[in-house]
Amino acid sequence: MKTKIIEINPKRIDLTKIKLVAEEIKKGNLVAFPTETVYGLGADALNEKAVAKIFQAKGRPFNDPLIAHIADIKELYRLSKQVPPVALKLAKVFWPGPLTLVLKKSELVSDIVTASLDTVAVRMPEDNIALSLIREAKTPIAAPSANLFGRTSPTTAQHVADDLDGKIEMIVDGGKTKVGLESTVLDVTLEPVRVLRAGGISVEKLKEVVGQVKISKELEEGFRSPGMLNSHYSPQAKLILVENKGEAQIEEVRQLASKYMTQGFKVGIMAKEENQNKYDRFKVKVIGKGTELEVCAANLFTILRSFDKEGFEIIIAEGLEEHGLGLAIMERLRKAAVPK
Repeated sequence: MKTKIIEINPKRIDLTKIKLVAEEIKKGNLVAFPTETVYGLGADALNEKAVAKIFQAKGRPFNDPLIAHIADIKELYRLSKQVPPVALKLAKVFWPGPLTLVLKKSELVSDIVTASLDTVAVRMPEDNIALSLIREAKTPIAAPSANLFGRTSPTTAQHVADDLDGKIEMIVDGGKTKVGLESTVLDVTLEPVRVLRAGGISVEKLKEVVGQVKISKELEEGFRSPGMLNSHYSPQAKLILVENKGEAQIEEVRQLASKYMTQGFKVGIMAKEENQNKYDRFKVKVIGKGTELEVCAANLFTILRSFDKEGFEIIIAEGLEEHGLGLAIMERLRKAAVPK
């Protein structure tokens, strides 16, 4: 299969191109497209055969549910048989945006989308290309991240091509994604609501809207949330996460880097901007200032993929503070550090 790449400017949408992309969705084919979080691998969410192709192309297990992307809040009532007031309250504040709501599914939604669960995950993306595509396709679009299963999520069209060229029909190149991390997944079937996956909307922001918010302690059980199987976000290199603070963190990073370099490995360090000069002997990529977590989130997957592209065998990553987007970043890093 030859994968076609089509460029679309998100600031000046070419509807002729959008129609071409939407035709692929209507035909039951796979299209990778940008959202504000990461690039998604899309198929008609109401077409079982098309959705099955997502799992095949990614090598994704069928017990990992997908997110259905919509462009109109009315679609919630088609996909869910029970839309609680808290869901509408959250949607009003955070949609379009990087928040996925988990609701009781309707009979319209196939088990292949939900991994046979009684819930469905729904999101309205904040991206002009994604919204235009969903509207033109006239169907919800099921879309996990557009990468091989378990690999680092893609934030550019080239990242998608690196993993899926020849496996899917089309890639829409809309430039680098804005947020760079997947959406927050929130189960609104529970009281209080529960975060199943940390992401682009922080727990603190959710609490400002709904008050009490729980964070799931059973993220490895049951997979009610998309993208929460144990091995995820992994670069090809071995990633070692150093969670110490301050000087202890810097010293541990130095020791680990020296150890692996002595053993003959090509070693890279992912460091905060304020610490980059502490590692003069080593190859350092800066994720951002430790206080600028939005910048760090946007850079995370791009840096991990760049280490792979340059042939690094070991990546030693400094941990970040776990508030705001730091919770989501650390969740990704911990999963990326799980032995393969």
